[in-house]
Amino acid sequence: MSDPKMITFTQAYTQALDEAMAADPTVVLLGEDIGDKEGGGVFKVTAGLTQKYGAERVRTTPISEQAIIGAAIGASLAGMRPVAEIMFMNFITVAMDQVVNHAAKLRFMSGGQTPVPITIRTRTGAGTGNGGQHSDMLEAWFAHVPGMKVVIPSSPADAVGLLRACIEDDDPCLFIEDGVTRIVKGEAPPANHKIPLGKAHVEREGSDVTVISYGRPMQDIRKIAAALAEEGISVEVIDLRTISPLDTDTIVNSVKKTGRAVVAHEAVRSFGVGAEVVARIQEFAFDSLKSPVLRVASKDATVPFARTLELEFLYKGSDIEAAIRKTLEEK
Repeated sequence: MSDPKMITFTQAYTQALDEAMAADPTVVLLGEDIGDKEGGGVFKVTAGLTQKYGAERVRTTPISEQAIIGAAIGASLAGMRPVAEIMFMNFITVAMDQVVNHAAKLRFMSGGQTPVPITIRTRTGAGTGNGGQHSDMLEAWFAHVPGMKVVIPSSPADAVGLLRACIEDDDPCLFIEDGVTRIVKGEAPPANHKIPLGKAHVEREGSDVTVISYGRPMQDIRKIAAALAEEGISVEVIDLRTISPLDTDTIVNSVKKTGRAVVAHEAVRSFGVGAEVVARIQEFAFDSLKSPVLRVASKDATVPFARTLELEFLYKGSDIEAAIRKTLEEK
């Protein structure tokens, strides 16, 4: 048997966009410098797509997040399926009115008559020295907004399948890409791979403790779970994939089986997705818990620019392992 084809996260995003545009002529791309003439985007995700689909469908925009999201919403109401690229997640704050008060609300306020099938692609993540205005994980903000779907992949194959699902969804979706792992490779999925939104993935079955996460921390958790298995510790690993809607059933069923849980994410600890996951475990699986549910997250601070401080700010794989061991010890 030949070795499977390996692709990076960046190649996965490109594959998903290419396949979506080939399958549906209403899919259009909007964003700063995304055209081939401008270099195919800062992160080269859209490189080559202008040549294949034309400048009418790969539209380089002015440097205005409000204009990008506003134009995407308008195009969606006219029957298009726009994919809007916001270069860094922090920059979405400039367009919060369009996202929160228009994209997320129009379908509800029109009684379902005006779906808003836009996908907002954005990139973030601490660890590369980009400073506080380019590195925040703000997924909890948008998960708190009814009408929004929030998605974060943890492997190239998932990146393809989840992005395809977002583009085909009739609700506005926020698709968050990790800037640090963009060159990390994983097995390529088959053509037209799609993953249903709102469904978590039990990536590894276990019996002693459930570890719940998404995005970049999954890289650490996979290694930790494998190492602990050598010690006889059985870790069940759940990759949420979709933050909103949250797959409560998969989480609760796992915790009822193991009786212990650790939730990990890169975002700051307070008021994050982890708090919501813990609340649901407490509400629906409290009687099954053998020890308190523990959270691992980055510190409640602005992302520092200095390398030493940035590393101190970030969650660590050792923190996740320590939390797993602690929840096994506590009663």
